Amino acid sequence: MADSSLGAIRPAATVLLLRDAPSFEVLMVKRHHQIDFAAGALVFPGGKSHQGDSDPRWRELATGFDAVGQDDAALRVAAIREAYEEAGVLLARDADGNLYAGEAAKDVRAAVAEDKVAFIDVVGDLGLKLDLSALTVFARWITPKLMPKRFDTWFYVAHAPLAQQAICDGHEAVDAEWIAPAKALELAASGARKVIFPTRMNLQLLAESASPADAVARSAARPLVTVEPWVEGKVLRIPDDAGYGAVTEPLDAL
Repeated sequence: MADSSLGAIRPAATVLLLRDAPSFEVLMVKRHHQIDFAAGALVFPGGKSHQGDSDPRWRELATGFDAVGQDDAALRVAAIREAYEEAGVLLARDADGNLYAGEAAKDVRAAVAEDKVAFIDVVGDLGLKLDLSALTVFARWITPKLMPKRFDTWFYVAHAPLAQQAICDGHEAVDAEWIAPAKALELAASGARKVIFPTRMNLQLLAESASPADAVARSAARPLVTVEPWVEGKVLRIPDDAGYGAVTEPLDAL
């Protein structure tokens, strides 16, 4: 029987966690070389949505749920869950409304990543609520038709909780580092780091900002134009009005 999922576009979410101490930096993780998508690449924490991200109980365990609606809430839960799994950073608040400042246990993170423990149960047991309002939409990219696996990925930007320490999970991500957007672009250009096309484009867009607050403000003000690259001749193109300028990219960039 043919695979009914072949060619299906799966929802995904990614978060650009930003800090300005000691300088303006974004959290990036290095993908494990055995991962089937973007193996070995430097990326923002993120991944495809899971069924649990749409659990109706999130309405009670996430602040800002009603303001964004069910579909956007599920994507934001996915982004926060992926940051928790891959980097140990949890965007949540306690019963008093304070930012969570605890440590994310690696064994619990692994259990969530392996679907042995529900993320919603972890959040509930900690007495927390996810802070969906901490995320601002940054971009939306859809994998082009020429790729065997396609994702509709929403990129969010958020201030990182400075009291938490980012530590990679050692499975999907083998390294976590805070890096200035311009520096990441330099490393990509020199070949010192593998950075795939959508990540590089969003690093360039992020590098136009002077600080996390500036990046969030620009994101909130920027009209959202969905980017689905297409082939034109021997290059990839993206919409000129998406905020990245006129872009042409070799086909092997994806």
